[in-house]
Amino acid sequence: MTETIGPPSQAVAAPPARAGLLDLALKVRELAIGAVLVLMLLATQLYNSAFLSVQGIKDLLLNAAILVLVATGQAVVVITRNVDLSVGSVLGITAFAAGDFLQGGGNPVLAVVIAVALGSAFGLLNGLLVSLGQVPALVVTLGTLYIIRGIDAIWVGSREITASQLPHSFASFGHSGFWAIPWLGVLAALVLVVAAYYLRGYRSGRELYALGSSPEAARLAGVPVRKRLPAAYLLCGALAGLAGALYLARFGNVDSGTGSGYELTVVSAVVVGGVAFTGGSGSVYGAALGALLLTSINSVLPAVGVSSVWVLAIDGILLLLAITVDRLVALRVARVLRKRAAQTRSAHHG
Repeated sequence: MTETIGPPSQAVAAPPARAGLLDLALKVRELAIGAVLVLMLLATQLYNSAFLSVQGIKDLLLNAAILVLVATGQAVVVITRNVDLSVGSVLGITAFAAGDFLQGGGNPVLAVVIAVALGSAFGLLNGLLVSLGQVPALVVTLGTLYIIRGIDAIWVGSREITASQLPHSFASFGHSGFWAIPWLGVLAALVLVVAAYYLRGYRSGRELYALGSSPEAARLAGVPVRKRLPAAYLLCGALAGLAGALYLARFGNVDSGTGSGYELTVVSAVVVGGVAFTGGSGSVYGAALGALLLTSINSVLPAVGVSSVWVLAIDGILLLLAITVDRLVALRVARVLRKRAAQTRSAHHG
């Protein structure tokens, strides 16, 4: 195979260069998203002076917190050049699992642990099927999406959990906080920082980027692919489970339809936030910015008198724009690398 020509160091030299250029371009995009977000919020405040009130900011952060958690896990998987389409179903079934446990008089902390453990199990299943089974992630997670949703529908049936059936301390945690900062937002921020530090500060985290940049080169470099992929999916499932428990605390209402279609919003947030769908580039901070942008649009449109029907259309437009930008950046990076290679060969011949 052509990948094995030359020593391993040559095989893995190109992907880091490509990833470095992509990272630079996508970091610029993250800054642009942050600027657009700030300008959009300020413009809405000028139009509606009550928009950025203490309660308004708190609601904005509450709405974003759950999406930020799931998008963080999804970003880790997408960085490896894969995807998890089952996160919405995992969120729904773990939210009901936590609620069902609490209805029986269970401890709130233990309820969260149960949700995280259940989410981790589904995530690990996805990771093993993708890694050991060598099945495309899109096919695997689309299948588990329907399987988990079916299990949820059979288990839940026509039942519904409401806030009145939950412990007061658990339900109040989903709304309370310090000034305009909700505890859910603080928890999401902590998870985000830990995930970002892991990806950049630990070898196993950096190997996820190597795997996404070039799976074959990563194998040649000794990256344990069969360990890293399941670990990425396990983290994604765990965060989806945590988000499920917090969804229950936030909204207090769970049924068999909870989380349906949520995976599309999560993928949109990740891609809009600059995590390249081709893998190997982007950051969880970018995914969080994408989540903030999408949830802010949901709040901004009603505040300026625009029908919420436009939300999905705008999300779709942003997703297409992000994919287009990724493609243009990738083509630009490829041209730069070809030019560098040509200059190097010319210098050697000279």
